[in-house]
Amino acid sequence: MLYPIQTKSRIVSSLDGMWEFVLGDSHLNESLAEKRLEESRPMPVPSSYNDIYEDKELRDHFGWVYYQRHFDIPAKLTEDRLVLRFDAVTHFAKVYINGKEVCEHKGGFLPFEVDITDKVKDCNNLLTVAVSNVVNYETLPIGGLGGGGMLDALSMGSEKADLAEDFVQTKNSPNFDFFNYAGITRHVRLYTSPKAYIFDITMTNDEVSENEAVLGYKLDVCGKADAKIYVYDEDGNCVAQSEGLEGQLSIKDVKLWWPLNAYLYDIVAVYGEDEYHLPYGIRTVRVDGNKFLINEKPFYFKGYGKHEDTFPNGHGINEVMNYKDLSLMAWQGANSYRTSHYPYSEEMMRLSDRLGFVVIDETPAVGINGMFGGGANFGGQPLPTFGHEKSIGTLVFDHHKEVIHEWIARDKNYASVVMWSVANEADTSSEGAYEYFKPLFDLTRELDLQKRPVTLVSVLMDGGPRADVSSKLSDVICINRYYGWYFGGPDLVGPMKSFREELDIWAEIGKPVIITEYGADTVAGMHDTADNPVMYTEEYQVAYYKANNQVIDEYDCVVGEHPWNFADFATDQNLLRVQGNKKGIFTRDRKPKLAAHYFKERWNSIPHFNWEKRK
Repeated sequence: MLYPIQTKSRIVSSLDGMWEFVLGDSHLNESLAEKRLEESRPMPVPSSYNDIYEDKELRDHFGWVYYQRHFDIPAKLTEDRLVLRFDAVTHFAKVYINGKEVCEHKGGFLPFEVDITDKVKDCNNLLTVAVSNVVNYETLPIGGLGGGGMLDALSMGSEKADLAEDFVQTKNSPNFDFFNYAGITRHVRLYTSPKAYIFDITMTNDEVSENEAVLGYKLDVCGKADAKIYVYDEDGNCVAQSEGLEGQLSIKDVKLWWPLNAYLYDIVAVYGEDEYHLPYGIRTVRVDGNKFLINEKPFYFKGYGKHEDTFPNGHGINEVMNYKDLSLMAWQGANSYRTSHYPYSEEMMRLSDRLGFVVIDETPAVGINGMFGGGANFGGQPLPTFGHEKSIGTLVFDHHKEVIHEWIARDKNYASVVMWSVANEADTSSEGAYEYFKPLFDLTRELDLQKRPVTLVSVLMDGGPRADVSSKLSDVICINRYYGWYFGGPDLVGPMKSFREELDIWAEIGKPVIITEYGADTVAGMHDTADNPVMYTEEYQVAYYKANNQVIDEYDCVVGEHPWNFADFATDQNLLRVQGNKKGIFTRDRKPKLAAHYFKERWNSIPHFNWEKRK
């Protein structure tokens, strides 16, 4: 799916702004789409609705909400094909125009669109969007049927949470540690194209050397017309061209896309009257033994797991903060991040391409784990993750495949994306895990014609590394480990011994390892003596990272470090969270803690490539 841009053949019109909004309940009321909403209140789009007003009913809402606005169609737009596009609606959307349903979409972090050419009037069209924020066993991310959430053990059994067919869900119980923000969270746009148009473009780097690149291309089109394609460099010179719907493009004296030194060509596809411009970076990515190679050089990942989380936007797109976040990361000497735990906005992906940040791109498959807290999230009743007709894996598998299709279709051409992560902290050691994930790895590799490495991000489970399906399926081992926090602490000596023992095993497996999460909750402004740091203080956070990084520096197989998290972020309320998760190196409003300066010093001393580890 192509990102909507304005060209000489396409017009893009924004429907962002202030919409009318009402809360619903757990039952869809389609009659609300037939006329103007009554007793509505204004709601900015895009944004998450939860923190816009001050009432608990809105923040903790369960079920459906309704957005509505009117729009006219300028005469110029009626001459071409007209498309309505939503960049993201969390988590399920039904869209109505003039009281009639035109489309629906499941999944809260990827775009969808519908041709409305024959579904609109010239003026005074009524657009209504019904949005459900419900998370359960069939959604990504995963939610339970009851209880108090992933970390709230005191809520165990507080609600009926069995698997009976007649169970009625009355609240969200997220099996993930971030707030379940919802709404129309990214841009809404109308765009036009000619009747014969380019639907999609797929680029591949068939042969790449220091001096020349041969690119493969394929145009997916509708209608009949002649196809041409051109490649322009950043100075506007045409450096390659071809004809036909697919073929190859040869570029002499090629300029490669490098981390933090990006170069983007302009791929111009022409199909009859239609024209589309695709920014495109040329680079290679592969795994060689325990090394991760970008342009054939061993790369070291320095950066973060982070969230799309700002106040009061929630998960609503915040382009100013996106720029600020990458600016802060560049200031620290970081070069990468993971889209934990869902695909980020395309604006963020395009910005990463432009600035040269390396991205581990992740699906919203978080919470595929029935054993967090011994099943506490499911009313104290352990739920099998796999291997049962009512298991999480059985119920969500088809949706997981749908998400992978949409995800790769959206992100396949981004140079910044160097690896796919199909899940975060799943139950990867249990019986049935391999049978669940093997087809998803195969599907990801089949769909990505650039053949990027594929991984999943593992949590510490019973059985250790050898029982983890990552050892068999992942091209790169990505692990979330909290030695010295959830496992040990404030003592750091014993946990570091355990950390080394685990890395010894991963080193024997012979694949690259990235520490994709490690961290300690830290309340900004809380201090104690540095000689004896106390948990939750800024000094302990620094001591924690120094101890962990000393271990990381001993292993050549470790090719990256992503502290958790870039910035403090919102979560559900529970005894382990003080107004959210406080593991941020920065506060939620992006003020640095002591650890930010520690990592600035460390990362600016570590080269992006060919880092010689200390022995």
